[in-house]
Amino acid sequence: MQTEEAEIRGHVLATFEVWSRGDARAFAALFAPEVDYVTFDGGLARGRAEVERAHAALFATVLRGTSLRGEVTDVRTIGEDAAVAHAIGGAVWPWQRGIPADRLSRQTYVLVRAGEGWTITAFHNTRVRPLPRPESLAFKLFAWFVRLRLRLRGAIG
Repeated sequence: MQTEEAEIRGHVLATFEVWSRGDARAFAALFAPEVDYVTFDGGLARGRAEVERAHAALFATVLRGTSLRGEVTDVRTIGEDAAVAHAIGGAVWPWQRGIPADRLSRQTYVLVRAGEGWTITAFHNTRVRPLPRPESLAFKLFAWFVRLRLRLRGAIG
């Protein structure tokens, strides 16, 4: 018998597998009927049926032929019947060798026990966009702009 962590990792990795087959129904089946699914751009799908409809349209058009690549980075149980998992990865088209830097995303999964296995009850996907380092020109210019705006509004002297 698999450990809880292995079961949860397997469930999350199953989302990658069925995505890569372009199977919206199998993808949505990995989520709870009442799932809250937040997309990388802040969109919200409520419920398994909405997740299936949205992914069927995506797999038939702009995400046709993509594979979902990545890894589960950590799993933490919350009591006996809930867990949080994080993954990092992204969609890759057949002509690409790896995940494009501008498409790298981090996902948070909230899973609950469902019968003998697990289901995803909440999902959040966000693009990885590191802030510029404090010594970079971009950071310094933005800091200057913020100080200027604050000074113009009288918020600082």
